[in-house]
Amino acid sequence: MSQSEQQKKAKAFRQLHYSDTMLVLPNVWDTLSAKLIEELKYPAIATASAAIAYSNNYLDGEKFPLKNFLQLLSKIVKTVNIPVTADIESAYAKSNKQLKENMVRFISTGIVGINIEDREKETAQLLPLEDQCEKIKIIREVAKDMNIPLFINARIDVYIHNNEVNTTDAKLEETLRRGRAYKEAGADCIFPIAIRKVEDIQTLVSELSMPINVLTVPGIPELEVLKKIGVTRVSLGPSLLKYALQAMRDLAEGLKKLEGLSQITSNKVTSEYIEKLILKDLKT
Repeated sequence: MSQSEQQKKAKAFRQLHYSDTMLVLPNVWDTLSAKLIEELKYPAIATASAAIAYSNNYLDGEKFPLKNFLQLLSKIVKTVNIPVTADIESAYAKSNKQLKENMVRFISTGIVGINIEDREKETAQLLPLEDQCEKIKIIREVAKDMNIPLFINARIDVYIHNNEVNTTDAKLEETLRRGRAYKEAGADCIFPIAIRKVEDIQTLVSELSMPINVLTVPGIPELEVLKKIGVTRVSLGPSLLKYALQAMRDLAEGLKKLEGLSQITSNKVTSEYIEKLILKDLKT
């Protein structure tokens, strides 16, 4: 991908966060799932680290080799014409020097956005606020040096990983504190993963005055409610992969009882449909 094309896609992706339409991002895990989402006329796609790891027989948490991950991202970007944003976890970086190096490699795949999380992998505890702000500043600096307006979605793990913040009010306050700091450091969007209460989400929207990303976990408000209170972006995480596996599991269970043949013969996802997906706008 040329730099000008990547810049154009990055600007288009950023603009999607400032339209009247809430951005729903189906998270994909390979080129075929990416092509399917593009064929359904979604304006952009995201990858999910968990979905990619699971589909390649790895656990989530940067267990999928970085080399393989970068190759996969490049293939997905080349396969579709719409912007691609990637869940890069902690960028596979043990130091800020490594973060700089890895961000060059990630941006070079052609992606136009990232999720970056704020927890320490080994302990699952939140990173010190100052440390995470420095990481966001480094990412912004690398993107600027590469002349790509990368969209930084700063994930906040307060609601799932920090045992020290164990009350609802404390979690909200810590999320607000981190959100303000990450915004100042250069983040474009805040992703308070696993937030559920409509009142908490609404507070973030009004207090931070920036795009807010919500994940589809059990207990969140309906999508229409999220749109009404001003949520900018909704991510599915590994939900699509789980849904596909559930459908496969249910069908396989039925076949053991000699049931489910009609589901197979009436399936609209035929070989011809899949081949058309692959061949449509095929890039070399």
